[in-house]
Amino acid sequence: MSIKKIATPLTRDKLGTLKAGDRVLLSGTIYTGRDAAHKRLIALLDQKEPLPVDLKDNIIYFVGPCPPPPGRPIGSAGPTTSGRMDAYSPRLILECGLTGMIGKGERAKPVIDAMRNRAVYFAATGGAAALIAQCITAARVVAFADLGPEAIYQLTVENFPLIVAIDSNGGNQYEAIQK
Repeated sequence: MSIKKIATPLTRDKLGTLKAGDRVLLSGTIYTGRDAAHKRLIALLDQKEPLPVDLKDNIIYFVGPCPPPPGRPIGSAGPTTSGRMDAYSPRLILECGLTGMIGKGERAKPVIDAMRNRAVYFAATGGAAALIAQCITAARVVAFADLGPEAIYQLTVENFPLIVAIDSNGGNQYEAIQK
């Protein structure tokens, strides 16, 4: 199986080229966000306030990175369980144009339904946080700094290894493996 190299922004034309099970090396700018940050994003949407980042054609990595060691932009940065963001993800996809999510574990049906023709879900390797961090070349907090590691960071990644777990056509690698 070949490896696809893709770069952000993750536009709709790129979505169509990604199929469940594809191995991907992602480069470009992505954002981080865990449940606390997602809760605040949804609160801003509810209040009809602008979001601190433009999510259109962007990717959120479900991670709370560790502080950086000397000489590195970030510490260990492994994926967190994506199900904790399931209550928030559909709105970010449908209302804000989010086209990609990175995490680990399966997603709920409402998320998968919202992704149809709009977004993909990438799986990152759990337990490989230190190795994943080597693919991150820059990191800076861009919103909710008071949340510490759960703040929203803007990351620059280079050849970040991922698997398309759920594609924008409903292809689902988790279901394929179970069969």
